Amino acid sequence: MNTTVNLNPKFARNTRFEVNPLTTVPFRAQDAELEQLKARLLRQILAGDVTADLNVRLRRAANEAAALAWLEPYPLLVFPTLLEEKAGTAKKQVAKQRKVYQRSRRLLDVADTATPRPPGFVDDRNCAKLL
Repeated sequence: MNTTVNLNPKFARNTRFEVNPLTTVPFRAQDAELEQLKARLLRQILAGDVTADLNVRLRRAANEAAALAWLEPYPLLVFPTLLEEKAGTAKKQVAKQRKVYQRSRRLLDVADTATPRPPGFVDDRNCAKLL
């Protein structure tokens, strides 16, 4: 047996409150200042001998640091430290990646020299070096 019940909702008075912003600097001004700081610090980091893969990683680290800095009340204060940490991590990752690449390259060379070749086999890698 279905019964229908009508409910009369009663709402309390609207509650109003004031929202005080955490910082008083306009968003656009702070955004421009952070971008200028990021560009200046990134130029300093990239001024040395930087390879292409490290360049990409450092730029990504700068973007990540800027994104994390925006989560803080004072992004301009925390950004340099965040960038330093992220750049250090990026440099370590690139160095580790180079070691792995060199180690695997040596293993491939050893495996390549130990593998018997059928008669008439042409090594394309050596031909590419000659060109």
